[in-house]
Amino acid sequence: MHISSAFDSGNIRVINAESSPIELAIRPDNNSHFYQWFHFRLEGETGHSYLLRIINAGKSAYPQGWEGYRVCASYDRQHWFRIDTKYDGELLDFTVELEQPSLYLAYFAPYSWDRHLDMLAWAQGHEQVQLETLGQTLDGHDMTLLTIGNEQTAKYKIWMIARQHPGETMAEWFVEGFLEALLDDDNPRASSLLKNTVFYLVPNMNPDGSVRGHLRTNAAGVNLNREWQNPSMERSPEVFLVRKKMLTLGGDMFLDIHGDEALPFNFVAACGGIPGYDERHAALESTFKQAFVTASLDFQTEQGYPLDKPGEANMSIGTHWCGKQFRTLALTLEMPFKDNNNLPNPEQGWSPARCQQLAQDILLPISETLKLL
Repeated sequence: MHISSAFDSGNIRVINAESSPIELAIRPDNNSHFYQWFHFRLEGETGHSYLLRIINAGKSAYPQGWEGYRVCASYDRQHWFRIDTKYDGELLDFTVELEQPSLYLAYFAPYSWDRHLDMLAWAQGHEQVQLETLGQTLDGHDMTLLTIGNEQTAKYKIWMIARQHPGETMAEWFVEGFLEALLDDDNPRASSLLKNTVFYLVPNMNPDGSVRGHLRTNAAGVNLNREWQNPSMERSPEVFLVRKKMLTLGGDMFLDIHGDEALPFNFVAACGGIPGYDERHAALESTFKQAFVTASLDFQTEQGYPLDKPGEANMSIGTHWCGKQFRTLALTLEMPFKDNNNLPNPEQGWSPARCQQLAQDILLPISETLKLL
């Protein structure tokens, strides 16, 4: 039996492999107490069962995320299925029955750096896409912006950023699905949007954390979604570079794509607690949510985060900063690590394909909301 995490986004420590259960621990983000993302490969005897135990699950960033959670697994790194777990408040146990010699296990289906580069290379081949490197991260990765549409003639500007928290890989699966829909010449809604709208997409806001196997922070251990008021090239170059571009170009709508460890639903969090939140903000938000419910059975509005009291929003969060700075609709879209409890999938749970479908469905709420601008 052999366990390895020496690859892109790998994260696990073997504590004891000499007896059953095999004891493992998740490695915290660099210079940070955050941890929950894991990704490793188990090699063993076909037909044999292995009991695995994550011994530090109860002290992870979001221990409630283990309740009702099932591990993602794949033999070919293409098709991911779920394995049942048992969580007692401290330990996370699950049993692997090997059908092939080697199995990959992860917190959610990984989105690799190579796949990220492949997506950029594919997208730039479309005549309406421009690729721009805004600068480099602390580890030297490129911060890439995709501009889609005609900047000179567009009436509206829409920003979409994803994966500020690197372990939330569903965010980049979402972006891939969004690009496939938006760049489909046979998609009439996409074609209609691109007649008067330009999109600015940052598919991966946290390349360093993604490659390092972090849950929530960049190479320096900084939570990028708490850096929007005062980012720096020393601590948070990712936010500094994107924010600088936003201030130069402006925008009419801001969408920040995330995943939530605990809540088994898809929902949006708005900027209702920011200074200056007004009836226009509320009308745009309401229109967007109502249209999204119409477009997608995977989206709902009943479950979500508690609302901030007026004037009490944390202004270092990207959505809040954008909502105030540009006085327009700014939303954080959250997807589950577990499943959509309204429409559960027993085999795969919430999956890359469902992320991509939700992304395709978001074209309708975008279109309907632009009518109010």
